Amino acid sequence: MAEKKTLPTGSETILIVDDHETIWDFLIEALQRLGYSVLLAENGLDAVEVYAENPHEIDLVLLDMIMPKAGGHETFYRLKAIDPEVNVLLSSGFISEDEVSDLLQQGARGFLPKPHRLAAVAGEIRRILDEHPRRKVSA
Repeated sequence: MAEKKTLPTGSETILIVDDHETIWDFLIEALQRLGYSVLLAENGLDAVEVYAENPHEIDLVLLDMIMPKAGGHETFYRLKAIDPEVNVLLSSGFISEDEVSDLLQQGARGFLPKPHRLAAVAGEIRRILDEHPRRKVSA
């Protein structure tokens, strides 16, 4: 059996925004096993609503770029309007990093091509959270 590499863990809250159930199932289970709390939005409009209700609870948004009801570009700008410091990790199986360069220049923290490899997802999430920690605001 291949040697299992230890993946980075965390206790932060991640909002997954994706319209494919197989992707949520994989990411939710994998990230929860690594210690993260995971929220889900099935499209961009839901993501904006969830983030607006919990802006100080969500540490990172993993945002699919191609979705119904507000795609990744529109969703990114709406999230930035709510919180200019939002940590957004872009993801897509259909577009390249070049096609999201405008969002990366506007503050998106990175881009992950699909299909996801758990080591890459876990590593990118940990890198972003370590470089851009969210300050928790107590109510």
